[in-house]
Amino acid sequence: MTVFATLRQYLRASARALLGLTTRGRCLLAAGVAAAVCAWVLNERELLRVATFIIALPLLAVLFLALPRVRIRAERLVRPDRIPVGAECAVRLRLWRTGRLPAVHTVLTDGVPYQLGSRPRFVVERLPRGRVVELTYPLRPALRGVHRITNLSATMSDPFGLCELDHDLLAASPLTVVPRTVELAGLPFGAGNESHYQGAAARVSGMGDPDSIVRQYRHGDDMRRVHWPSTARRDELMVRLEERPRQGRSTVLLDRRAAAHAGTGAASSLEWAVSFAASATLQLRRSGHGIRLVTEDTVALVDVPSGGTPEHDELILDTLAAMQQSHERDISARASLPEGGALIAVLGSLGDEAVHQLCRAHTGAGPAVAVLLDTPSWSGAEHRETVPAEQSARLFRASGWATCVVDSGTTVPGAWAELCRSTPGRPLSAGAR
Repeated sequence: MTVFATLRQYLRASARALLGLTTRGRCLLAAGVAAAVCAWVLNERELLRVATFIIALPLLAVLFLALPRVRIRAERLVRPDRIPVGAECAVRLRLWRTGRLPAVHTVLTDGVPYQLGSRPRFVVERLPRGRVVELTYPLRPALRGVHRITNLSATMSDPFGLCELDHDLLAASPLTVVPRTVELAGLPFGAGNESHYQGAAARVSGMGDPDSIVRQYRHGDDMRRVHWPSTARRDELMVRLEERPRQGRSTVLLDRRAAAHAGTGAASSLEWAVSFAASATLQLRRSGHGIRLVTEDTVALVDVPSGGTPEHDELILDTLAAMQQSHERDISARASLPEGGALIAVLGSLGDEAVHQLCRAHTGAGPAVAVLLDTPSWSGAEHRETVPAEQSARLFRASGWATCVVDSGTTVPGAWAELCRSTPGRPLSAGAR
């Protein structure tokens, strides 16, 4: 039974290799068949021998590549496998061959997605037996995201170039590209607002969402810290980082609507907004604040208690790396922001009604800050349907919000410094429209 299974596998591989005949191999096979027909018609034995040799040559190439003893093994290492936008990582391929037959001419192509750069190609003329060959190439991703370097493809060919056979040597390898962050100084809350914020946080202690922050299980973690609801939801072991008493938190709202932003790729206004939100969130966390990171529809992406750890920073950046654009046209009318704590809203283009909705939704006693993106500056053209950012800024200021209008030439530290200078030194009025 084993012999028949092996023979069946060999015949299936031979049939697949036959489809890999190159143009040269097919022409040679056709010429051999034509010569054989002529030899049979003319009764020429010498021509028949030549025809047999011509036919046998591409078929032998097919059989050679289909032999199960011709094996190439590979291993891919991506170090580091988690980098910020614009940083560089190294991909190392380790190759070796098994089997008794000599190695064939091989072209290797690694499945690098276009977001990470061009696909590298390597030509391996002779792969020695019993020795590992290492190939290395760099990657410098320009776009955040959870990317996958797909299959490593090996195109094997015979010495005469009559047949080519493709093999997938490796499965996909993940590469997480987190947003670019910058070090910020200070906080965009005046002294009066900060003390008021702390008092509001104390008043709402015991209210809000549970503080269960989870991450993937790692070898050596205490099984008593396993968070079973998250484990059941994600179908993998998740453990709690810590649980703290509930308290007010600062909220960072990120507007991710595609219709609210302009530009493409890493130079788009959305990527600027993501970088600002990431930098601001990390600065608040390192200053001891609890943080909620929410989207324009008030869906919480991350909820970090006060006194968080560097592991929370990784959680924040990984969450923003995987965040996708929203196709909503405007801010949700059902928006209801968490009570208590400060609010920093990073917003693209929005209408007057959306401004009023956000002002009504912020019912907490903490300070509110709006970073308004002048999105036409990212596209290089004026959009007639876009409400000017300065008009939205006036509405926010009238409701007691501190505002900052930024364009494509504004840096994240520059916008943060402007917020720190322009924040009012008093709490918001309760009658925000």
